[in-house]
Amino acid sequence: MNTSQRLVVVSNRLPVTVRSTGINICLEASGGGLVNALTPILEVTGGCWVGWTGTDFHETLIESLEQWSSERNYNLQPVFLTPAENAAYYRGFSNEIIWPLFHGLSSRCQFDSTYWTGYRAVNRKFADGVERVAGNRDFIWVHDYHLMMLAQDLRFRGLRQQLAYFHHIPFPPPDTFETLPWRSEVLRALLCFDLLGFQTPRDRRNFIESLHRCLPGVQVSGVGERLRVRFEDHWSSIGTYPISIDYAALAAEATGPDVTAAAEKIRQGCSGTAIILGVDRLDYTKGIPERLIAFQSLLQSNPGMRGRLTMIQIVVPSREDIPEYMQLRLRIERLVGCINGEYGSPGWVPIQYFYRAFSRTELIAFYRAAHVALITPLKDGMNLVAKEFCASRIDNRGVLVLSEFAGAAAEFRNGALLVNPYDTERVAEVVALALQMTESEQCARMELMRSHIQSNDVFRWSESIRTENTASPPADYQRQKAALQYAAGLLR
Repeated sequence: MNTSQRLVVVSNRLPVTVRSTGINICLEASGGGLVNALTPILEVTGGCWVGWTGTDFHETLIESLEQWSSERNYNLQPVFLTPAENAAYYRGFSNEIIWPLFHGLSSRCQFDSTYWTGYRAVNRKFADGVERVAGNRDFIWVHDYHLMMLAQDLRFRGLRQQLAYFHHIPFPPPDTFETLPWRSEVLRALLCFDLLGFQTPRDRRNFIESLHRCLPGVQVSGVGERLRVRFEDHWSSIGTYPISIDYAALAAEATGPDVTAAAEKIRQGCSGTAIILGVDRLDYTKGIPERLIAFQSLLQSNPGMRGRLTMIQIVVPSREDIPEYMQLRLRIERLVGCINGEYGSPGWVPIQYFYRAFSRTELIAFYRAAHVALITPLKDGMNLVAKEFCASRIDNRGVLVLSEFAGAAAEFRNGALLVNPYDTERVAEVVALALQMTESEQCARMELMRSHIQSNDVFRWSESIRTENTASPPADYQRQKAALQYAAGLLR
């Protein structure tokens, strides 16, 4: 990407959370991996972010968004959804079909055709938002599974700007993907992007194999990390780009006196015991119950450790209106209560459980205080908590115990202790080893991981995608538009 080009980011949500305080509306910076990764880039490059507000339209909200934009180096372009649109597109297709399917949990899927209809309609609504703000030279960067149809809708309208798509979650193998009733339509739409990025070589390989399985006539060329795909006279570049964090900013904040004091307060609150830390959004893919069972196994198998360690489990609320998530929360809280009741003693509580969001400064303090970070998702696209933990360890101490099914495992094989989260007894054994690891080995492993993150931070991730050579044989846009009109007629 030419540095003079403006960046337009498109994602399901804007990087702000809307809070209503009666008459007034307050905007707060949102958390989460996507916002943490992209906000530093837009603050440097400038541009625009297109996304849903999470609320209904309101004149006061428009004024608040304009005020927010005026104080920063980028603008916000809101998309407003009706409750019915949100139910079909977000709760339905995105969270009851794509999310479980792409995480290998097809038994949880609800293949409802009304969800697909709603998903298509909302992607067109996002295309309206992009069309309102996109300039001729803009680089339009679309993020994640909520908006897989967007490039097709934009090409149908005649937009010729560079369109890139980054897939944050895992991409399933073809045997799983082909259960999606609308598999061909989704793949056709994705191949309207000029560039598609995936977290790991496995995700990219699964995508390519799904293309071969579901789209006859697709042509794939190239070797190594970058491949070229031709389908219906359009060329797309396919690559692996592991997402990262703003290492310098996080490491700098970790040195601050406020973080240092907060970390010491956390240690004192745990009475000087060794701290095992888990930080997750509430979701069934994060493996939180399995992790708690592993901790229970650790206490059962190692009576001498009782009273000498504390597990801090932070669960950030998410999708609280979905019954399955409410049930997951109850299961987690029952496990915490059971373990604390069985193994706790006067002056010692085995698990300190927090069900709420923390600020980044507070989280860094937890990272600094912990002896072991226990990050064990059942399946995860990347998991930036692992990278944040390492970047925060300015003392080069601490041990990362990481699920082999997290995308980060591909980068941290030489530094983290990798585990299968389903094997709870083995996880307990590895945590015991982590607690006994010498400082010299901790230092050697942590230095490897921190050095890797520093060299491959969020800015390098962004630049690698934005400067990727997407030059390809010129597409016959009239023929392509005719094909898109035909496809759109079928899909609508």
